[in-house]
Amino acid sequence: MVNSHQGWSFAITSLEKYFRDDAGNDKPWLFPQLLGIAKRWLAECVTLKDNTFPQLLLLIQFAHDAADRIYKAIVTSTDGTVALKPILRPYDTLGSTRQVDFDTIRPVYATNTEKCHISHVVADTDSWEQKMAEALEDLPEVVRYVKNDHLGFAIPYTLNGVERNYLPDFIACLDDGHGPDDLLNLIVEVTGEKKKDKAAKVATARTLWVPAINHHGGFGRWAYIEIADPWDAQNLVRGFLRQAHAESIKEVAHG
Repeated sequence: MVNSHQGWSFAITSLEKYFRDDAGNDKPWLFPQLLGIAKRWLAECVTLKDNTFPQLLLLIQFAHDAADRIYKAIVTSTDGTVALKPILRPYDTLGSTRQVDFDTIRPVYATNTEKCHISHVVADTDSWEQKMAEALEDLPEVVRYVKNDHLGFAIPYTLNGVERNYLPDFIACLDDGHGPDDLLNLIVEVTGEKKKDKAAKVATARTLWVPAINHHGGFGRWAYIEIADPWDAQNLVRGFLRQAHAESIKEVAHG
């Protein structure tokens, strides 16, 4: 059985990592709520497989992983009532393709239109990124796009208590019906093998980074999509846009 000490440990870790004011101070009055959430998470969401026991969660890397999962669950269950705030870099806050210039020995895809300001898309795999670039080139809704290589665009995340940076594959600006002056900035991740590291990256980008930057309001509208099959990318992107449009109409209808 899970004991109360583990609930206290996860609640404290979550409080120290995620629930601070603008000056970096803890918000101790939130601890009772976090403790209740942590205990419920332990009771309902933790599965003990062969030869494992609850105390293993007190190891530092597992404790941080648990705190991350608890916080992301809190954010995704609040229906937008939590005002996430982005932490902007004090320098180079805005990136640009203007300074991108580098040599590579990796496979490339030559861009054929003015949609991409960089001459070639550098591939991390044999064909997936090339096919994704081709799909973005041919998709009428895409006004411009870029492969995220040497751009300096990174999303910070943590895995097992270690801070890391996630570099998504593409950024595409789409006309989703709001007109050319209000394009949607769509982060596109071409997803391959399912790994814990990839799951942490995707969860952070989708549930934390995108809501935070949209709440800021100073960098346009952002969204995130995983493409598991780049050979069907156009259908997947259009389906994503239809779903987002339907959800926005539903939100307006409910006021």
